[in-house]
Amino acid sequence: MQPMMNALRTEIGVVLSTSMLRLTIAAILGGVIGLERQLKHKPAGLRTNIFICFGSALFTILSGQLAGNLGGDHTRIAAQIIPGIGFIGAGSILHARGSTMGLTTAATVFVVASVGMAAGGGLYITAVFATGVMLVALALLGQFEERLSLRSMGYTFEVTGKNTDAVLNELSKLLDAEELDMEEINAVSSDGSSRVVFSVKCVKSQEEDLNVRLHESSVFSSVRLLGSSEHE
Repeated sequence: MQPMMNALRTEIGVVLSTSMLRLTIAAILGGVIGLERQLKHKPAGLRTNIFICFGSALFTILSGQLAGNLGGDHTRIAAQIIPGIGFIGAGSILHARGSTMGLTTAATVFVVASVGMAAGGGLYITAVFATGVMLVALALLGQFEERLSLRSMGYTFEVTGKNTDAVLNELSKLLDAEELDMEEINAVSSDGSSRVVFSVKCVKSQEEDLNVRLHESSVFSSVRLLGSSEHE
């Protein structure tokens, strides 16, 4: 009886240590990706990516262990991770005024879940390699897109003029010429002058052309670029 108990304890110890190792690796890899997202102030940051990667690994482990102990399909629980993560990813995508934001965040969440599944399944090299590819894509490819002016950014401008209607008509004409749409607009009139703040989504070269056209227009008393924000 004693040898059987010792063998059982040994087997339980091996299972627990293996599970904890897989969960730890999943948490570390999810944290590495999450840290990169957190430093760029993205919605899905450090904690979110850790939880997604850790949870995917845990469900993968449970899928195999429960099926082994109780019988059934070893992939049944793990298979439900994909539609669950798809639901989370869909919630991170925003649609507003014809613009779509959050696609990169949704895709990141989807791949982080797959990294967690790989770690939970004991495929450590696959999980580490996938994490490395993700970091390269998020960091280096982003810089490459920026240098070649391939990345769309949100630019916010402020223009002033004597008449709101004239300012808006001139803006509409210039934006149509550049084939751009206003994302947001806010017009304020006071003391015979008009101030309009608007945003457009475009690449750097288009922003530079628009800036030149705005300064060349005689309708505007002043033109100012207030800032830019990254759209994913």
